[in-house]
Amino acid sequence: MRTTFLRAVTGALTALALIPVTVVAAAAPAAAATNQFRGMNWAMLGDNFSTGPLVVQGLSQSDSNATVRAKANALYDDMAAIGVNTVRLPINTHTVGTTWWNAYRGAIDAATARGFKVILAYWEDGAASGGRITNIAAWNTMWSNVTYLYGANTNVYFEPMNEPHGYSSAEWRTIAANWMSYHYSAVPARTLIGGTGYSQDLRDVCNDSRFNGTLLSFHHYAFFYSAMTYDAFRSHVQTRLGNCASRAVVTEYGAPMSTGLNYGDANSTDNFVRHIRAVTQVMRDNQMGGVYWPALGGKPTGSSGFDYYSMFAFSGSGTNLNLTVRNNSGRDRIRYGWGL
Repeated sequence: MRTTFLRAVTGALTALALIPVTVVAAAAPAAAATNQFRGMNWAMLGDNFSTGPLVVQGLSQSDSNATVRAKANALYDDMAAIGVNTVRLPINTHTVGTTWWNAYRGAIDAATARGFKVILAYWEDGAASGGRITNIAAWNTMWSNVTYLYGANTNVYFEPMNEPHGYSSAEWRTIAANWMSYHYSAVPARTLIGGTGYSQDLRDVCNDSRFNGTLLSFHHYAFFYSAMTYDAFRSHVQTRLGNCASRAVVTEYGAPMSTGLNYGDANSTDNFVRHIRAVTQVMRDNQMGGVYWPALGGKPTGSSGFDYYSMFAFSGSGTNLNLTVRNNSGRDRIRYGWGL
């Protein structure tokens, strides 16, 4: 999530020894393009980095599984209307295996039942964790639960950790490789390994043969870097993808959608417009999939009550929920990146 970039990277690796040390065998490199992923992130209103259950916007912790499914289907209808076929959902150790998990799974099951792909991504426990896994044993227990339930479901994909910025490149790659060995129900072709840092650099992961059979998760935001020209952004994105664009999914990218920016303007001098146009051009050039941040949820901007990056305005009550596109030019540019 974009707010984590403001955190300091601190601490030494303390729990690595608790992870099984078997190294996963190298597999043949995955070679297919990834533009089958036309997605949106569905997030909590506030922050997915939580020490409690993850209740994404529109849901209530008192909802039953059936209610969650009904709400999710209402929202997925509106997402599908602009071409969405993938949703990225957060999980954590305070959600999976709880009573709320039994209900929350309705959002996963409603998506897969309609043919959507679902990316389940682990968010660590709040800002204090500094981009590190707080409890390795609980993390592994969580993933064992998830992969047992969904390992055979070909529409469900697994992302071991979102933005592992608290680890060095070598530490993170060892953790990810051992995760793959431990959680063998998560087949490599449906596993997305995040890039180093804030998932913003794929080169080390791309060049590590232990991940040859996996997909890769890549994040790119304008605020990560100083302002750039369109051409500079485009070159920067392509460079950070390394040689692995063919198996990378841009699982987070976004920009303001409530301020009237024109993402269709090729001559714009606005940094956000240049950025989104560049990212989506690289996606289209490489036939890459993308999962916009966010559809709804996220960190509210000022006193607005919503994240101004959110693609949709949320309305409705009960199970009669609705999403309305905030910026038509933004929607169109995202669709362009998907190859539509």
